[in-house]
Amino acid sequence: MDENASGGDSDDIDWNTDDELEIASYGLPSCSSMTVNDGETIAGSTEASSSAGSSSSKMIDHFVGMGFSEEVVAKAIQENGEQNTDLILEALLKHSASSSASSSKSKLIDHFVGMGFSVDMVAKAIQENGEEKTDSILETLLTYSALGQSSQAEQHINSDQNSPELDGSFLDGFSDTDSFEGEEITNPDPDKEEKLVSLASMGYSVQEASIAMERCGPNTSIAELTDFICAAQMAKAADALLAEIEDKPRPKPSNGYHKHKKRRMLDYEKPPIDEPIRLPNPMIGFGVPSNPDVIVHRSLPEAAAGPPYFYYENVALAPKGVWDTISRFLYDVEPEFVDSKYFCAAARKRGYVHNLPIENRHHLVPLPPQNIYEALPLSRKWWPSWDTRSHLNCLQTCIASAKLTERIRKALEECDGEPEPPHHVQKFVMDECRKWNLVWVGRNKLAPLEPDEVEMLLGFPKNHTRGGGISRTDRYKSLGNSFQVDTVAYHLSVLKEMYPDGINVLSLFSGIGGAEVALHRLGVRMKNVVSVDISEVNRNIVRSWWEQTNQKGTLIDFADVQQLDANRIEQMINAFGGFDLVIGGSPCNNLAGSNRHSRDGLEGKESSLFYDYFRILDLVKNMMQRN
Repeated sequence: MDENASGGDSDDIDWNTDDELEIASYGLPSCSSMTVNDGETIAGSTEASSSAGSSSSKMIDHFVGMGFSEEVVAKAIQENGEQNTDLILEALLKHSASSSASSSKSKLIDHFVGMGFSVDMVAKAIQENGEEKTDSILETLLTYSALGQSSQAEQHINSDQNSPELDGSFLDGFSDTDSFEGEEITNPDPDKEEKLVSLASMGYSVQEASIAMERCGPNTSIAELTDFICAAQMAKAADALLAEIEDKPRPKPSNGYHKHKKRRMLDYEKPPIDEPIRLPNPMIGFGVPSNPDVIVHRSLPEAAAGPPYFYYENVALAPKGVWDTISRFLYDVEPEFVDSKYFCAAARKRGYVHNLPIENRHHLVPLPPQNIYEALPLSRKWWPSWDTRSHLNCLQTCIASAKLTERIRKALEECDGEPEPPHHVQKFVMDECRKWNLVWVGRNKLAPLEPDEVEMLLGFPKNHTRGGGISRTDRYKSLGNSFQVDTVAYHLSVLKEMYPDGINVLSLFSGIGGAEVALHRLGVRMKNVVSVDISEVNRNIVRSWWEQTNQKGTLIDFADVQQLDANRIEQMINAFGGFDLVIGGSPCNNLAGSNRHSRDGLEGKESSLFYDYFRILDLVKNMMQRN
């Protein structure tokens, strides 16, 4: 793999993330501050500290600097005198409270209109329930929507695409969400209103969100609700797809490609929609270095027996039914779900389908850093006690903006006088740390990981992604779509004794060469490697690494898996004597939970390339068995 490969770059993926939209609207009251009208903050103490010789203009400047208007301050000073700063401040706060109260209703209307309800409907609901009962207002609005009194209630919520923090091109490759489902995240589930708002901000309609909550129950997590909605949407799409496929004539097999009736596209079953995907916990597959003896033997279906050996990878948290389909096409081999946090300092939840032996596997030596403190020792000096993370979440294809880290710094600095920030500030900071894998680099200062730090965490050599002469942004994108080398090497370690003279590898969707790096670090000689990846940047990285590590074998690269037809594969098999390993992971763009608008499963534009992996693997197996 690596996951983003031969389907083209994911520039057209519309991932409507609300991560930074939530940050942009997050109001943080200071520990020694009070919030006044228009959301501005009173910075400073409320104690009167004016000296006897202060002038009226200085007094006005003082309170204007706290966020009040000059006209209101002048009036308060005139009424209370220049010396009575407490009375002045009290008068200003009363005026602010009065102004806020007069605008609360309009703000409340704006809030619910932003969720897709009409102004008339919201005004009526507020009149019936009162301005303070937001839960009752929302319930009334949902009732109106269910009764069909307004078509606006079913409109989707469109996020602000013009936000300077949400540059679409920058977020294109951000295609994983398993980092947000990790065991380390212990935040309690939001209440009903917050869940509806969250789902609405993701782009789902209020009606879809309401039905999902009703069917799944009030304690269901956001991830499970989104899986339910996406599965329901996929079911509708699958019905249309199956009808279209059944109307088409069946193509004839060509050049030795024997289609298996059991695994035809016509066999595609629409996924069940009543329950979310269930993953093992802990996610250790058939064993990890710290617990290697979970399963010591497994029986493979006859059709799956190797050689050639095959190894396929993709995101674990895919839509319901995806892994059943992958397993069915790959000769009914059971997936091995593994979280890379058992191998390194970062989580990476993935599923692997392979026919490799599982006995006598071993990890790479030396062991990589096992937690954040080993991986980033310099950060420990600044790490606060209330940040209890020991592992980073899944490393993504993009990083947090400078505006976000600056906002976090200011929020923490406002609380410098206290032993620890208030709970709501801690929660805000930790939520963003987990989403963006921010690390502490100074007092009250967080920063995203550097590319060389991401390389280290993923098991690549330092400056591995600089070999292609690419930009910093492209380095993050390529790394975020890669294998975690230590995890993959553990699974491939059995090949060293099986092929002491070296192996021939067909590497599909190669990315930045995670499989090749894993084999090299294991000491497995690569005689011939055929590498396929759509990205010229990634092909350059692999080529540069191949030359720098003085590989003695032959590297052949292709730009597209569809170039590998039966004739070309047969030519390579005849030239090399066959392939010993067919490895890869097709793009996850339509599988990852963050892609709410294109999470079409294996029928999506990019992720449907899985069928090319199966097509090529099946050709290789049939040709080698025939020869």
